[in-house]
Amino acid sequence: MQLYCESLTEYKRLPTREVKIGDLLLGNPAGHRGHPIRVQTMTTTDTMDTMATVEQSIRCIEAGSELIRITAPSKREAENLLNIKNELRRRGYNTPIVADIHFTPNAAEIAARIVEKVRVNPGNYVDKKKFEIIEYSDIEYREEIDRIRERFTPLVKICKEYGTAMRIGTNHGSLSDRIMSRYGDTPIGMVESAMEFLRIARDENYHQVVLSMKSSNPQVMVHAYRLLVKTMFDEFGECYPLHLGVTEAGDGEDGRIKSSIGIGTLLEDGLGDTIRVSLTEDPDLEIPVCKNLVKRYDGQESTVVSRQSAVPVHDLDPTNPVRLPYDPFNYQRRETFAVDNIGGKHVPIVIADLSKPEKITREDLKSVGYTYDSHLDKWNISDTAADYIFTADQETGFALPGTLRVIMNHKAWLNTPDKEKYFPVLEAGQYIEKNCPGSSRIKFIMIDCFSEGYSQPSFNELFTKLKNDPTAVVCLSSTNKNAMQSTRRMFVELENNKVKNPAIFICDSHDDSMDQSLIHYSVESGALLLDGFCDGIFLGHHFMNKNIHTDVRLMNSVAFSILQAARTRISKTEYISCPSCGRTLFDLQETTARIRAVTNHLKGVKIAIMGCIVNGPGEMADADFGYVGSGPGKITLYKGKEIVKRNVNSNVAVDELIGLLKENEAWVEP
Repeated sequence: MQLYCESLTEYKRLPTREVKIGDLLLGNPAGHRGHPIRVQTMTTTDTMDTMATVEQSIRCIEAGSELIRITAPSKREAENLLNIKNELRRRGYNTPIVADIHFTPNAAEIAARIVEKVRVNPGNYVDKKKFEIIEYSDIEYREEIDRIRERFTPLVKICKEYGTAMRIGTNHGSLSDRIMSRYGDTPIGMVESAMEFLRIARDENYHQVVLSMKSSNPQVMVHAYRLLVKTMFDEFGECYPLHLGVTEAGDGEDGRIKSSIGIGTLLEDGLGDTIRVSLTEDPDLEIPVCKNLVKRYDGQESTVVSRQSAVPVHDLDPTNPVRLPYDPFNYQRRETFAVDNIGGKHVPIVIADLSKPEKITREDLKSVGYTYDSHLDKWNISDTAADYIFTADQETGFALPGTLRVIMNHKAWLNTPDKEKYFPVLEAGQYIEKNCPGSSRIKFIMIDCFSEGYSQPSFNELFTKLKNDPTAVVCLSSTNKNAMQSTRRMFVELENNKVKNPAIFICDSHDDSMDQSLIHYSVESGALLLDGFCDGIFLGHHFMNKNIHTDVRLMNSVAFSILQAARTRISKTEYISCPSCGRTLFDLQETTARIRAVTNHLKGVKIAIMGCIVNGPGEMADADFGYVGSGPGKITLYKGKEIVKRNVNSNVAVDELIGLLKENEAWVEP
């Protein structure tokens, strides 16, 4: 029985079929040394502008892209792929080209004779998306499958004849009405949408197939990929290579964090053979993010978690039918009791690190969301204000904002008179000493998660004391190379031993750049949050490069962005913004910046900004409001999936969007 990955306690890459894309080999074939995880991007130029597309492709290739995807929305663009390919080859660039196809089988059949790979979307290649709920009988459903087979088989045969690879790319937001009618807007529906096409390919003995399960919601994306792997193994006994990506992730810090959480969660479990980070930025800027993601796994055959355990390690073996104490295919938060404002039904907390300043000032608190007004003698508290600060051994020396609490080392806490605002952190060994005093309200207990060489106290004694202590909050960390697997292992220990204390994840970075640390924090914290673990996060920083100084404001922002991207705590506006391509009908980067500038104060509102009808409305399935290109200089506005205004001139469309927000009581004055 295969769950969805090779191991939950060590890094072990999933065996997948080998796929040849031009001269590039992709996959991790069993019994062989696997090929590297490939990185790729997609051009944003007009496909009919041959030279502009070639020049942009070269910039991406020189940045490190191993595949170049180009949109081909009609036969005309598909035919022009030959000119683009010839010019790239003439200049000495042999990077495989992928044709991106939506709606138009004829274009796919042309492109498959020219380029090394075609991407088709099962939701709109034959089926249509009209947002209609139609009830299909079993007979009618089978008839629709036969219609798909008739229309899709010619492309499969062409790919087989020309040696062209294919990606069957399901998108959460563009599931067909037929799939929606039977499975709903679910990961299961996404999987079945792809499997219908994969079964047809296999019937034709065609196996040069890569699959993807993309969504703008990392929770949905991760569950869909896991279900796909399990479904393939259950049905075929093998797995095809996986292309990982989060659609419409957006730009800047938020886009990088959301992508890293979705892609990184799967990479941590050994899933993924090629990745693309979809940012609303120039495509060559996506490549460094991809490289930083895959760099975590360079040369890692497996990183074994220590076997010291209160429960046999095989209980976490995904090939063992023992039931896991959590569901990796459906989000459900770990059940805990509340310790003050931590755990239970409370949103996950953020602990900010203020242990570095020699003397903490009110200005330091501004960096974690608390601004002091000296004239009114009061504090203004932002939506992204840290809940706790860690100060190591020092008190602040001034009255704190009403909602803020302080965590200190135990020895320093003993000498602190204010036991209402200050709380101690203890090592597990200290905690189980009978005479070790602690707060009667909250105490934080540090537990190392199976780090090599670390002497761990008795789990049985520790767990027994925790279960009988309503004031104890567990703080989990690990110095192992892949701390996520080690920490997840400890969460399973807590569950199997019925320890219901809330738990904080301490994520330390030793990377030599903030760009790499951003990915590190997002991958490890995000992966645990998506599986329902963690009642809070603390991001630590021990940069190897001593010239890098910690930006406390940035660290606090990253923590809240991680919680938002994992859909566990909403503290700001969310933008679902596509990365642009040759189909885009307006300047996406400029428009996104304009919309963000006037709406970034609308906490919890999800706004989609889509370049064309292919990405919207389908790919903005999660959005409350949508801004979608419908023609040159024209915008269509949506509320959810419903069109509200068509063909609005782009020069007034942002104002019209604000009007739509006001009409629906989603607007507050900044």
